[in-house]
Amino acid sequence: METRKFKDLTIRDAFMFAAVMSDSEICRKVLELALRIPISEVHVQTEKTMAYHSEYHGVRLDVYASDANRTRFNVEMQVKLQKFLPKKSRYYHDQIDMDVLLTGEPYENLPDTYVIFICDFDPFGDGLYRYSTGTYCEETGSRVYDGVETIYLNTHGKNREDIPEELLQFLDYVKNIGRKEEISMTDPFVRHLQNTIDKIKLDRGMEERYMLLEEMMRNEKQKGIQEGSQKMLAQCIIESLESRFVIPVELRESIISETESNKLSAWFQLSLKVSSLEEFEQNM
Repeated sequence: METRKFKDLTIRDAFMFAAVMSDSEICRKVLELALRIPISEVHVQTEKTMAYHSEYHGVRLDVYASDANRTRFNVEMQVKLQKFLPKKSRYYHDQIDMDVLLTGEPYENLPDTYVIFICDFDPFGDGLYRYSTGTYCEETGSRVYDGVETIYLNTHGKNREDIPEELLQFLDYVKNIGRKEEISMTDPFVRHLQNTIDKIKLDRGMEERYMLLEEMMRNEKQKGIQEGSQKMLAQCIIESLESRFVIPVELRESIISETESNKLSAWFQLSLKVSSLEEFEQNM
């Protein structure tokens, strides 16, 4: 995938979205538009990584914020259709809870958490600009106030008469900026957003940071492909040997821990030819 030029980035691009939302006042305003409640001064972290164990799936949050009441807010820009977005929300809420509750603290100390997805697609297909989900009791239909809520904002909604004008202007801006559609800049907040982006694009330091991040992501992707290939080769070697021999634990671990692709390829060819495990180990 070709790297987008820094000057062509819009608020839909993860880097620019995080850069814009690092402005606490912009972040606070987006939270108020999404949640329809007043928000006190917020503390913002962008691109926060949460990974509590090497064997479990970590997450990198676009925007992670908190207010004076310890309420936690996670705001994500979603540009590609995702079928399992609600499950992603569930996992994000879980990760945030792990981040804020210290060992020995009672559950009552868990703060309220909001996950907000700004979607450049309709996540549920019902044509609404805003979907909100929480926990409900199936038998009574009553809300269970566990402090967990997810908001899905849809830039392609159709129920314009049900949505505050300021939120409509923001979602129209997200949808249309950088595309052929005409962009309205009459809304003060939209103008402020675009002015902020224009200033960011003039910042040489931000451009260098973007290029460095893109290079790191390319290397990370290439490393992931290489590691996946190595794991597959190791598994093929083990399966080849297991079809004829009982593999000792030490040998299995030695194969799995090998990181040199050339050596793994040679071992695989060897595993197809040997008549005993001793012959395999002697020629490794």
